[in-house]
Amino acid sequence: MKDSSFVRPGAALAQDQRESRARRSSSWRLWLLGRPLPTADAPHEAIGKTIGLAVFSSDALSSTAYATQEMLLILAFAGSAAFSLVFPISIAIVVLLALVTISYEQTIHAYPGGGGAYIVARDNLGDAAAQVAGAALLMDYILTVAVSMSSGVAQLVSAFPGMLPYRVAIAVVLVGLVMLINLRGVRESGSVVAVPTFFFIAIMYLTVGTALVRHFAGSLGAVVDPPPLHADAHVGAVTLFLLLHAFSSGTTALTGVEAISNGIPAFKEPRSRNAGITLLWMSVILGSLFLAISYLAVPIGAVPSEVETVISQLARTAFGGRGGLYLAAIGGTTLILVMAANTAYAGFPRLAALQAADGFLPRQLTYRGSRLVYSRGIAVLALVASALIWVFDASVTSLIPLYAIGVFLSFTLSQAGMARRWWKSGRLAPGGEVREKGSLVRHDPRWQLKMIVNATGALITAVVTVIFALTKFQDGAWVVILVIPALVAVFYAIHRHYRALARQLSLDAFGPPARVDRHRVILPISGVHRGVVAGLRYARALSEDVTAVYVSTDPEQAAAVQKKWGLWGAGVRLVVLGSPYRLLVEPIVGYIKEVAARRQPNEVITVVVPQFVPRRTWHNLLHAQTAIMLRLALLFERGIVITSVPYQVGEEGE
Repeated sequence: MKDSSFVRPGAALAQDQRESRARRSSSWRLWLLGRPLPTADAPHEAIGKTIGLAVFSSDALSSTAYATQEMLLILAFAGSAAFSLVFPISIAIVVLLALVTISYEQTIHAYPGGGGAYIVARDNLGDAAAQVAGAALLMDYILTVAVSMSSGVAQLVSAFPGMLPYRVAIAVVLVGLVMLINLRGVRESGSVVAVPTFFFIAIMYLTVGTALVRHFAGSLGAVVDPPPLHADAHVGAVTLFLLLHAFSSGTTALTGVEAISNGIPAFKEPRSRNAGITLLWMSVILGSLFLAISYLAVPIGAVPSEVETVISQLARTAFGGRGGLYLAAIGGTTLILVMAANTAYAGFPRLAALQAADGFLPRQLTYRGSRLVYSRGIAVLALVASALIWVFDASVTSLIPLYAIGVFLSFTLSQAGMARRWWKSGRLAPGGEVREKGSLVRHDPRWQLKMIVNATGALITAVVTVIFALTKFQDGAWVVILVIPALVAVFYAIHRHYRALARQLSLDAFGPPARVDRHRVILPISGVHRGVVAGLRYARALSEDVTAVYVSTDPEQAAAVQKKWGLWGAGVRLVVLGSPYRLLVEPIVGYIKEVAARRQPNEVITVVVPQFVPRRTWHNLLHAQTAIMLRLALLFERGIVITSVPYQVGEEGE
């Protein structure tokens, strides 16, 4: 006979749907993060092109502050005469920037839902390629925060050398500050970031513009009292490996270009159009500033140094000293480097949420916080980036070798995926379309041209990735080469867990659950008091078959408990377990396992754990928390139900 209480699929049930108005009302959260936003406000949190440029471009624009310096640092091993090669190398990098920009502009319109390289790789190259792209981008976002904060502090140290011993602490504090700004929401963080971003753009154009005018007028001169060049001028000649090494260091200027394609949903409608225009603005600003700084670094005799940055040397040469405009240039550069982390804070949580929704990262990363942002992803990013800053002592030179290889790997996968998308488009008849998970593929009459552009881009960025891996391998790139496969392995382990759990929880072919013929309740007690009596009352409401269990470490105390139980135990059987080794949890667990081993078919064992709860949280530190330890010990025992009966304890005298 089947259990008639089992509800079968399709059975009509009375249902009641209500909308809860509950929200967190903690005063400190309101002060720190702002008032909670309802889900309906999400469209109002979207941003326009101007704010979007600040939110998603600060990382790419900030790279102009250190990309030229990193190239000079490599060329210095062939002597200062090799510095003249920095501008031709910069031209090659800007050509690569143009190619990547064209590719991502196509991606923005093809995938208006965002996701960038991850979604493109998933829909066109498969899950394995998508997880590699995801691992590369997540790592790049983490390094973006670490590098930008370290570089920002380096600018401060250039102007105020006395701050050098505190650079790690300052960088970590700045990571926390930007985290709090982003926890307040996309629109609010964008408003905060917009001012320093546009100030940086203005002051940098003023700096390079002044320097160029003075250079062509013949009045610019060279850096006064440049920092010492530490590299040995006789190490070797200019070799192909050295040029490729310098090129790979300079390609850090392209980091952050993919951020806009990842964050399309943050833009106002029409999203794709606004995001595409913002991408073009960013690339023009980035390319022009990068070329100007690389061109001017040679005639002024700039020297790569940890003591004073190239930007600092250029600014004081252009403005003739450390006056107000110089301090404005350093301040603007520091701010943009700090705000560059904002791009990562906008991109990392969104990408992590996409991977979590696909089951490759913890599901908690898909939850939005009170301000409609992925607050858990933001917190994870801040913690990991702070750890990297501490490990690498906030040194940009030490962090750079880890940087950019993930970017170009994701560039390669994205463009290869787009090339295959155009190939699929060409296989469709005119007017035909196919719905994929991340987008709608339609026939494109220019599919061959677009496929060639993306395939060429994929080939070039793949070559750059290999160059970066080879030239930076000994400097630390080997860490990234090991970490990315390790992350992918973790992603698949998480995915396997979720799939296995889904199979075990599935209701497909699931019949009526086993009928409960007998319900046995075990009540562990530490003494006889009001909390235990409340637990006993609840246990007897579940079943008449109740057994109380007490662990004895002192015969006199055990006798007192037995006497008191005779008065308050309501006739329920009490089992006293002697514990010669003074253990408390283990004897109870052993007894419960013995009972469970002898249980009959369709018998349920419920362990009712009384627990008193003090009014003030810190009072818990004054108690042993045996109830919590007992629940944890029994949690993984199959077929045993654990129920906690809290007893709230008021203040003394109440």
